[in-house]
Amino acid sequence: MSSRQEEKPKDINTSGSSALEALGFDAWFAEQSAGLLEDGFAIARVIEVNKSNYKVSTGRHDILAELSGRFLFNVDNRTELPTVGDWVVVQCFDEDGLAIIHHILPRKSLLRRKDPGKAVAFQLIAANIDFAFIVQSADANFNLHRLERYLVMVHESKIAPMVILSKTDLLPAEQLAGIQEQVKPYQDKYPFLAISNVTGDGLQKVREVLQSGKTYCLLGSSGVGKTTLLNNLLGEALYEVNAVREKDSRGRHTTSKRQLVRLPDGSIFIDTPGMRELGNFNVDAGLEETFDEIASLQGQCHFADCTHRHEAGCAVIAAVQQGLIDHERYQNYLKIQKESAYYAMSYQDKRKKDKQFGKMVKDYKKSIRKK
Repeated sequence: MSSRQEEKPKDINTSGSSALEALGFDAWFAEQSAGLLEDGFAIARVIEVNKSNYKVSTGRHDILAELSGRFLFNVDNRTELPTVGDWVVVQCFDEDGLAIIHHILPRKSLLRRKDPGKAVAFQLIAANIDFAFIVQSADANFNLHRLERYLVMVHESKIAPMVILSKTDLLPAEQLAGIQEQVKPYQDKYPFLAISNVTGDGLQKVREVLQSGKTYCLLGSSGVGKTTLLNNLLGEALYEVNAVREKDSRGRHTTSKRQLVRLPDGSIFIDTPGMRELGNFNVDAGLEETFDEIASLQGQCHFADCTHRHEAGCAVIAAVQQGLIDHERYQNYLKIQKESAYYAMSYQDKRKKDKQFGKMVKDYKKSIRKK
C-alpha cells in the first residue's frame, strides 16, 4: 500500500428529526439524558478527540467543543473524560461555532487498555461501541495470542467481537488453509471473515453483517489494513494509508487519532490507531468470557481460590494434561491473568497515593485560608 492523499474528516451531518438516531442515539440514551437538558442545552456525540479540544456532532452540525470549568473541576481520573463515541450534553455558542460540554451520558460500553509505556493508567479508546472488528493479517502479523488479548479487552468492555483475517491475497491456498485450520476453534464462537482489500474478496460479506445505526470499531496492529478496509466500505479513498515494511510486515501508524464516521449504509465506524502494546488489567470478566473452557472448570477445582497454576486437585491443570485444553492457550491465559493482577495492584496503589496527595493539598489550602 502507498500513501494516497491527505487525511480529512468525513462529513457525517444528516437532516430531519432522525438526525441523532442516525448517529446511534436510541431510547436508552434518551432515558439517560432525562433531567440534564436545561434550556439551551442539546445532545451531541463526540466524533473526534484532539489534544486541546473535541469535535462533536448534533447530527446536523459538526462543532468544535471544550469542557466546561465545572466539568474539569469534578474530573477524578481520565476515564471520566469524553472519548470518541460518547454522548454528551452541550451548550452551543457563536451560531454553532463552539460547544461547551457539560455532561457525559452513561455509557453502554467503554473500550480501554493500559496506557502504553511504564505508566499504570487507563487509556480510553472509544465508547458506546456495539461491535468490534478485530483485524489480523495473513502474514507475519498473524498471532493467535494477540487475538486472544484483543478478545479479552473487547469482552471486558461488553462489546460483541467479530474477527477479520485480512491480506488473504498474500498467501498461496495451502498456507491460507493452514491459518484457517488454526482459527477453526474461534470460528465456532465468533463471526469470522477472510478478506482481501486488494482483490475485494470477502468485502461483500463484511457489508452484509453491518447494521444501520450500530457503532463498530476497527482494532488491530498497524499495517493490517484497517484504514484500507474503511476506505473500501466508504467507497472512496478518504483516509491516508501507508506502506508496510517488507522485512517484518509492520506498518506505521496511519490513523493518528480516533474519529467517528458514518457509512452510506447507515452503520457507524470508529477507526483506531494501531496498537503495538496491548496491556490489559481489571479484565476478570473478559478473561472468563474469552477462555470460557477454563472458566467452566473453576467450580470443579479442589480449592475455591485456585489460581490454576500449581494447586493439587486443579481441574484446569488436569484438563491441560489430558489434552482437553490447548497448552499454549492455557499458558497465554496465565500470562494475561498475571499481567492483569500486577497492573491492577499498581493502579490501585497509584490511585491511593493520588487521593492522599489531593487530600494533603486541600488541607493545606484550608490552613492557609484560616491564617
